[in-house]
Parts: sequence; C-alpha cells; structure tokens
Amino acid sequence: MVSAINSNFVEIILGKLYALWLREFKVFLRERSRLVASIFTPLLWLFVIGSGFGSAVHPSTGVDYQTFIFPGIISMSIIFSSVFFGSYIIWDRKFDFLKSVMVAPVGRNTIFVGKTLGGMTTSLVEVVILLTVGAAIGIHFSALSLVQTIAIVLLLSFSLTSLGLIIGSYIESLEGFQLIVSFVVFPLFFLSGALFPLRNLPGWLSVLTTIDPATYAVDALRNAILGIQNYSFTTDIGILVAYTIGLGVFGGYSFGRMKAV
Repeated sequence: MVSAINSNFVEIILGKLYALWLREFKVFLRERSRLVASIFTPLLWLFVIGSGFGSAVHPSTGVDYQTFIFPGIISMSIIFSSVFFGSYIIWDRKFDFLKSVMVAPVGRNTIFVGKTLGGMTTSLVEVVILLTVGAAIGIHFSALSLVQTIAIVLLLSFSLTSLGLIIGSYIESLEGFQLIVSFVVFPLFFLSGALFPLRNLPGWLSVLTTIDPATYAVDALRNAILGIQNYSFTTDIGILVAYTIGLGVFGGYSFGRMKAV
C-alpha cells in the first residue's frame, strides 16, 4: 500500500516536470531565430578568433589554437544560453503565465527543476550542433569522450541555468536583468581559460579563474576531447557537482520567495 502511494506520488511529480519541460522545449523549437543566434556567436569565435589568433599564437599544447579553444567555445555556448534563460521568468511574469503556474498544485521547487531541465535541453541541442561542426573540422571523438562531454554539459548547464533563474527571480525588469547578466556571463567566459592556457598566469588572475565554475567545465572538456588538462578529471567533475548542488539549492530557495506578479 505504501509503495503504491509512493509510486503514484513519483509519477505525479514526474508528470509535472515533464509538462514544464515540454512547454520550455516547445518555446525553444518555435523560436528558430533564437537557435540560429545562439549558434552563430560561438561559430564566429571558433572560426574568426580561432583562425585569426591561431596565425599569431602558438600554444605549447601540441594542438593548433582553433582546436585548443574548441572546448571553450562549447562552454561559451552553454554560459550564454543558460544564464540568459533566466529572462524567460521575467517574460512569464509579464504575460501572467507564471501566475497561473504558481497557483497550480505544483511545488515551486518542481517549477524550478522543470524550467531548469528546459534550459539544459536547449544547451544540449546547441552543443550537439557544435560537436557536429567540430567533427567536420577534424576533431576526433571517441564514445567515452562523447559520454564525458554530455555529462559535463549537463552539469554546467544545470548550474548556470539555475544561476540565470536565480537572477530572474529577483529582477522584475528585462532591462535590469540584461544589465546584471552582462556582468555575469562575460567574467564567467573570459576567466574560464576558454581562450588561454591556465598555466603561468599572474597570481590575481589565477585566483579569479579558480573561483569560476566554468573553469572546471572547460578543463574537463579539454581533458575529455583533447587529452589536455590543468586539474584532474575527477577534481573538475567534483567541483562542478558541488556548484550544481549549491546553485540548485539556492535556486529552489529563491523560487520559494519569488513573487508571481
């Protein structure tokens, strides 16, 4: 009897999560310009910056510069799409969709997780496209590296989507959100080591890269795809998991305090 009740409870929760995730995914599919725009910027960096700087920069990593920054470009796509996903909370609030969800028999933590899963799916679609481009330009992937890459992408996208939703839960205007987020995404990207090796950095810069969660995602991706690492893969994943749990818990708390209007 108890097991049947627990089973029904889990099915109800999963059904609610699925409905919330499906809504976010359908919104993404209907906004094709959003997909094109989110892919265009990483590709611009990969080919223009990678080729331009690659003609003058010769990293001591055994690979050309364009290949070296490829894992960083994957992280760039996740950073921008995941953090900016928080703006949809503001749009939902403006169009009263959030109010209708808040009064439904759905826990706020469930709403938060459902929306976060939607943001993760968006990031995953973009990364699959980038991986296809990477294979086309000569980057080789093994089955293990692909599994590791997907795991890293899911961890980073969950943590940064949570961050974007946290910011969106406290900000009521879209203009204010964009202003705040611009002070978040660029440091996350530029301090992650996406564009440069982490060795032999000045002390102050080394400290900043150490506290950036994207640093460990870039390093883990570089390890999985290229076999280049600054930290051990276990260390990278452990720190990413810690950031994911921390931001997820704080995100649930923030949603619990958020006003629907």
